[in-house]
Amino acid sequence: MRASLFLALVLCANFFYWGCCKEGEEKTLAKFPPRGWNSYDSFSWIIDEEAFLQNAEILAQKLLPHGYEYAVIDFLWYRKNVDGAYVDSYGYDSIDEWGRPIPDPDRWPSSRGGKGFTEVAKKVHEMGLKFGIHLMRGISTKAVDANAPILDVHKGGVYSEDGRNWTARDIGLTHRTCGWMQHGFMSVNTDLGAGKAFLRSLYHLYTEWGVDFVKLDCVFGDDYDSKEISSVSQMLEELDRPVVLSISPGTRVTPSMAETIYKYVNMYRITADDWDTWSDVASHFNISRDFASVKKIGAEGLRGRSWPDLDMLPLGWLTDPGVQQGPHRKCYLTLDEQKTQMTLWSIAKSPLMFGGDLRNLDGTTLSLISNPTLLEINSYSSNNLEFPHLYTTEKHLGKKNHIFFKFKETIYQQKHKKKILGLTSCTDEGAKGWHASLQTSQPDQICWNLKMIQSDNLSHCLIKFSSDEHVIHNQEHKQYFHLATPRRDFICLDASSGRKGIASERRDIKLTSCKWHASQMWSLNDDGTLVNSYSNSCAAVNSYKVSTTSGGIRSWIATGRRGEIYLAFFNLNPIATRITAKVSEVRDFIGNSFFREGSCNCTEVWSGKNIEPVRTTISATVNSHGCSLFVLTC
Repeated sequence: MRASLFLALVLCANFFYWGCCKEGEEKTLAKFPPRGWNSYDSFSWIIDEEAFLQNAEILAQKLLPHGYEYAVIDFLWYRKNVDGAYVDSYGYDSIDEWGRPIPDPDRWPSSRGGKGFTEVAKKVHEMGLKFGIHLMRGISTKAVDANAPILDVHKGGVYSEDGRNWTARDIGLTHRTCGWMQHGFMSVNTDLGAGKAFLRSLYHLYTEWGVDFVKLDCVFGDDYDSKEISSVSQMLEELDRPVVLSISPGTRVTPSMAETIYKYVNMYRITADDWDTWSDVASHFNISRDFASVKKIGAEGLRGRSWPDLDMLPLGWLTDPGVQQGPHRKCYLTLDEQKTQMTLWSIAKSPLMFGGDLRNLDGTTLSLISNPTLLEINSYSSNNLEFPHLYTTEKHLGKKNHIFFKFKETIYQQKHKKKILGLTSCTDEGAKGWHASLQTSQPDQICWNLKMIQSDNLSHCLIKFSSDEHVIHNQEHKQYFHLATPRRDFICLDASSGRKGIASERRDIKLTSCKWHASQMWSLNDDGTLVNSYSNSCAAVNSYKVSTTSGGIRSWIATGRRGEIYLAFFNLNPIATRITAKVSEVRDFIGNSFFREGSCNCTEVWSGKNIEPVRTTISATVNSHGCSLFVLTC
């Protein structure tokens, strides 16, 4: 009896993400930011069954006790790892008779005989872990080209409606292929019963295999597809098995974009891919601040809660983005930069998905990602916000006086400004600058109200053109059209970069050869916004500062479940910087209820030092690109 009770308590502790252990009580999905391991940062797309299970076993041994419970296979697990195959190649993928991706049998031998990931999931579950896979948007090009029949999971045969059987060609939207995998996958028409039937058959199959976590890609950010997100969420709601739904990528995501989808998912990326460069880490401060300020951390989600996702932790032993190569190098970040990343991810309450090869997990990395204070903050803290009231003595700039920072960055070696054409949320006031220009005997034009300078290689007016067969109408019966330059080469405005982006990369709208694709289809709204059919984002002309180095100081604050206060200093500058906060301003920011004494006991987490009782100020000299994390009991 005692042994059984002890086992139940251990299981409850290991799987605390599912909520309480009381029998009959409804469990909350993603009650805390999910944690786990994902194969992408260390294996790109080439991981196989042996390497995955080896990593899962180490995950269970070393990280499951710290709440890392999901073992996730990232993209292209259905692709043959042979010469000629790459991220956007065609003809190397495995699908079943219903057009659904299935594991490549050479990489995943236990999948032979129609077993899919059943055996792999079983082994992962036996380790005490949960099993996840990556999926692309919609349906594969291979399935559409094969005109595969669509399965009706309710009737057990081909989906039939209006007196006929439906196939992949009936539902595949060939003008809405994934912007960075155009030979691989396209959206399905979810307005059709057949389109929903196909998605339903996908998720029924994968949950039958034992999938607990789905990372759905090419549906968010620049690849935004709200219909597929809501449809997939509905499919998962229908199932008995709880499945965490994560969506990506997060290129140019804004809080207003997330407002329409956060209730349908459990995790949603808010940046492009994060890799192990300081510029990528630094690019996460503004976006994490913005989502915290609109109270999206831990908001309502699919069967539970949803979490803004800062992407995986590219620490330890890694590969490179998009290559056909496994782990072969160490993380490029310094230890200070790694501490900054882990601290920001934790206090912003991002999901923590480790990306390094666990077979080469070193003690320093393990200590970093299992730091008990950071994990306590990540799961249980509240009132998580950027703290704006900081002071610094900037001796490196020849100044001895204190400088007040409030949501500002210091820019060094600033160069000139240039105007660029980029994408933004259609709710952004800066996007409302377009109008139609109708000229006699001249092509219709769409113009930006503020002229761009000639050196920007783009006129402030673009030629509008369409034809009877090249018009897209959405559910609101909105007409879309191409926009081309008035130059002789006649190239079109394209909202897709054609490849995956990284977090620190500036993404502009480009000019490419005109083609029949939703990324080149635009519509002018009555409010002066120019919306793209593929991304549902709007075009805007913005000034861009070209600079060589950016820095500054930042701080985050949160409160703990035992009344403690967490205060983090971040130094984005290229040299060590003295950072100070006033206790009175901390009190004003979070409220008097956390201050019961006249002074605060203070511990700095990374040094382990206990600081003398703090009464007026908290100060630290923080290394370049480093951080300090204080635990205050007041």
